[in-house]
Amino acid sequence: MGTCVSTKTLGAAALLTLLLAACGGGGGGSAPAPTPAPPPVQQTEGSLDDPTVYSSGADASLASALEAAAVTPRNLVLGGQRVDYTATAGHLIAREPDGAQRAQAKFFYVAYTLNGANPATRPVTFFYNGGPGSASVWLHLGSYGPRRLATGAPSTTGPQDFPLVDNADTLLPQTDLVFVNAISTGRSQAIAPFSNRSFWGVDADAAVFRDFVRRYLDVNQRNASPKFLFGESYGGPRTAVLARRLQDAGVLLDGLVLQSPALDYNSNCDIGTAPTIACTGYVPSYAATGAWFALSRPVPTDLGAWVTQVRQFASTRYAPAVQSFLSQGSVPADLPPLLADWTGLPAAQWQSQFNLPPGPYRSRLLPGQLLGRYDARMAAPSGSFLAAEGDPSSTFISGGFARGIDRYLRDELRYRNASTYVVLSNAIQQWDFRHAGRNLPDTVPDLAAALAQNPRLRILAVNGVHDLATPFHTTELDLARLASDRVQVSNHAGGHMSYLDDTSRPAQRAALAQFYAQVLATRPASATPERQAQAARERPPADRVGVWPPQAQAPVAPEPAVQGVLCDPCVPPRR
Repeated sequence: MGTCVSTKTLGAAALLTLLLAACGGGGGGSAPAPTPAPPPVQQTEGSLDDPTVYSSGADASLASALEAAAVTPRNLVLGGQRVDYTATAGHLIAREPDGAQRAQAKFFYVAYTLNGANPATRPVTFFYNGGPGSASVWLHLGSYGPRRLATGAPSTTGPQDFPLVDNADTLLPQTDLVFVNAISTGRSQAIAPFSNRSFWGVDADAAVFRDFVRRYLDVNQRNASPKFLFGESYGGPRTAVLARRLQDAGVLLDGLVLQSPALDYNSNCDIGTAPTIACTGYVPSYAATGAWFALSRPVPTDLGAWVTQVRQFASTRYAPAVQSFLSQGSVPADLPPLLADWTGLPAAQWQSQFNLPPGPYRSRLLPGQLLGRYDARMAAPSGSFLAAEGDPSSTFISGGFARGIDRYLRDELRYRNASTYVVLSNAIQQWDFRHAGRNLPDTVPDLAAALAQNPRLRILAVNGVHDLATPFHTTELDLARLASDRVQVSNHAGGHMSYLDDTSRPAQRAALAQFYAQVLATRPASATPERQAQAARERPPADRVGVWPPQAQAPVAPEPAVQGVLCDPCVPPRR
């Protein structure tokens, strides 16, 4: 479908290289006094055998930690031209910004930097997924990195050991890329006296991400660079809170990209046990799904125009009727037949459940089959392996991404560690969703504050119209509250991870490239003496925590890579 709605250089970033690796553990306790800092990092290449034992457990923490990374020269061909870049896979230590400067966590990240660019003008973008408790593997190996796993989505008939291929749609021509794993995911872990659970909450998570970003900018001499954040799903609210916290700390941002964001948990009728608010935001996605299965009447030939019509119907006819239904219990006789035509679900179903959440739609549209939550185009027979966990579109890709990231880190990026790369931890089961006085986060005010702080900041939301987890129209309604001409929306055929679609990914990449160009075109000149001084700031030495060398610790039992069912965005009932 391409973009169907729109609202309202190449060289060397500083490299972090092979150093000594740290040993860790799964227990808590007090952190020993730090030893003198090691020598500054040298700019050399090398692999890294990291002996640290990482754990995703709630009470896990590292007694010792050291910043180190594997650095590998790489290249790919884009548009017939060879592009040389550097991959850096390893850890940085986030410290509190106050006077104590206590070490908080050891973040695992993978960065890709083009060789030969001026760091004062070269953009850098920080990517992360959501969950909460999800690693960055989906964006890392699915979207705009230099390598990607070819899933064939929305088809579910191909092999689930996806081939790893060069990514013709990488964003490397536009920006350096840093994929960051939240605490308890990937191989990121808290440092004693903190534990993983110390950062399992809306505000604590954003604060420690802020401190990672600041550390990365300092270590790699990127404080003068144009800076972007790119968050998916729960990564959307993380982006909103993180942007505000970074700018409070003096780190001005240039752009925010929100991939299928869950900005306001209070506006999504599927979060909670029963819909007590209107499910208006889902109706256009139901219609796009009905059209995909040729069940809508008529079957549209132009998906973009179809979605535009249904969006208008949802706002002008369905939304007021649902408000009346929620207060009075009456269903207008003319609307169920219209809804059946738009969505493909029989009128009797709409009559019996007028304010329809996505669960019933997914299980009733195709008799005997369950539609995907993240991508409703992906269906599987009820009771089958793909349907057993409740979302065929998630089950289809999970194993392949878990296996793919391990092979890629070990064999291509030369970062080796025996601990599990945790794709999905259990953080969500204990997550503190409270924010700004509400039990569930509404982060649209955080975006408003970030825009007010910084007149040059721009926002782009990217969505898939077949997403029944964070529907695109709900995102539009949330962002409309900002009433800002610095906010754009770009919708595409596809699901929550619309970039997995081989047709939509190039169109989405084109929208992103245009967004970056617009943002950079309005940015103040970067060649000022102040910015040149920022870019040339001396690289700080590698950080470390604890007694060195650390005492050897017994390895813990291997963890499962996927420790629950990915339900982002959701709020599990308290146990």
